[in-house]
Amino acid sequence: MENTEQESIKVIMFNLGNEVYGVPIDQVLSIEHLEPITRVPNAAHFVEGVMNLRGLIIPVIDVRKRFGLAPVAATKDTRVIVVETDDLQVGMLVDTAKEVTDINVDSIEKTPEIIGGLDAGYINGVAKLGKESLMILLNLDRVLSDQDLDNLKLIEE
Repeated sequence: MENTEQESIKVIMFNLGNEVYGVPIDQVLSIEHLEPITRVPNAAHFVEGVMNLRGLIIPVIDVRKRFGLAPVAATKDTRVIVVETDDLQVGMLVDTAKEVTDINVDSIEKTPEIIGGLDAGYINGVAKLGKESLMILLNLDRVLSDQDLDNLKLIEE
């Protein structure tokens, strides 16, 4: 009898427009409804500002802007996925947050050099969700450069 248990990873799925993305659940602290965001002067173009999350001030980045996608107005489905990367808590503004899912590591394809204009360094791979659906798995440690992280740490203080 063969061992049918295959290695999988848990990811939180979210949407930016019609595209489905995933981030490793072990880096996700919470998923929040959009709360008021306070703008920060002279911040990078993709930094929406900061928000008060249960007494903790966290920087919020607009993932659409970070990836060079067209901005859209917030809706009732807009969410902030709070992640931890490089010892920094950051809110990621996304169109919708979906479910937690297990992705079989065998279904993850190597990243093409450029996907939809994104630098391939942001991406860990592309997972097949079904016969025609794909999910882009993000590498949170590469979505923000070291300089971006340093600037966000200054905002957080």
